Amino acid sequence: MLDWLKNISKEHPEFWKNYTSKFEKKSNRYVSLSLETTGLNPNKDVILSFGAIAVVNDTILIGDTFEIAIPQYKYLHDNGITNDFLLESAQPKLAEPAAIEAFINYLGNATLVGHRIHFDVEMINEALEKLACGRLKNEALDIEIMYKKLHDIGDKNFSLDELANLFKIPKTERISTTDDAFTIALLFLKLKSRLKLQ
Repeated sequence: MLDWLKNISKEHPEFWKNYTSKFEKKSNRYVSLSLETTGLNPNKDVILSFGAIAVVNDTILIGDTFEIAIPQYKYLHDNGITNDFLLESAQPKLAEPAAIEAFINYLGNATLVGHRIHFDVEMINEALEKLACGRLKNEALDIEIMYKKLHDIGDKNFSLDELANLFKIPKTERISTTDDAFTIALLFLKLKSRLKLQ
């Protein structure tokens, strides 16, 4: 019986075991996340880049960021998308397995924050499945849902640009997913304050 249990624990990679061990206590760290993907179908599309920035104690930590590009040659070619922007990008580049592992190590037990974050979570879960890992365990907050809750709006959707305009947040050059992650972090802090979230 014990040998059987040991074999189960060996099925997951070491980085995944380290990640799952971090959820015994709640973190006060939030990670604002933006992904660039080849499309909107988690079952067939893939992640092209991660941009993330941490928020702790209502402060955006500029020194605590995560930025990785993933050259996805096969998927880009199959979808008729050029890979040039990734090759020319100054972002660090990693193959998908190494990028996913690096992101999980960066994320830890933080609460994820994003714009339509459940799509991002599904994309990451699909990538994790390829690595024989489980699904993300992190709590997730969506700034679009937070805004709708604040104003009791049910049926209208808001793009990231629309939300930024509503809160008079200056537009970034948006040359990387990290720019969007920073905008999401700013919106999150404003919404968190107005919703009186701890």
